[in-house]
Amino acid sequence: MSQRTITVSDTMQQGYRYSCTAAVGQGFAPEFKPELTPQQMLELGVFGGWYLNDCQNEFPKSWFVHARLSDHGPDPSYNYFGVAASQPLQVWIEKGWIYPDDPRGWFQWYCRYYMGRRIPEEDQRQIKRWKAIRRHVGQLQKACRPGDLDCRRKQRQALLHWAYDSRKL
Repeated sequence: MSQRTITVSDTMQQGYRYSCTAAVGQGFAPEFKPELTPQQMLELGVFGGWYLNDCQNEFPKSWFVHARLSDHGPDPSYNYFGVAASQPLQVWIEKGWIYPDDPRGWFQWYCRYYMGRRIPEEDQRQIKRWKAIRRHVGQLQKACRPGDLDCRRKQRQALLHWAYDSRKL
């Protein structure tokens, strides 16, 4: 695969460039097995429809054809489960969860990782965070009947934000 370089121009980054050294959607770390692609997440409804709205030139157009995007700010009704399940970006910044190259957080990292960007140390950190969220899968399985999508909707939505398909629990 030839290396691709992407230049970003959006409201949070101007002129940021990164190289993609892996094929799109391939070459993931063995322990990283997301259940949803970024496109599937956007189509299901995540982050109140207000996440990558100004980043559409960075990612494949196909990701946005059926994406549930708000044009008026974050709106929980755009989320698959219709509930707010995100902390404000400021909280993520205060907790030190934001990597400077990905100022929007985990999902931005995941989108760029999916596109083929690799930053070994940061990739390991983000995959470790993704794996830690799995504890919520066990909590849902313990508390909810299989297929009861009305049980713990906020927790289910949060799992969707981390590429776990909580509709299947």
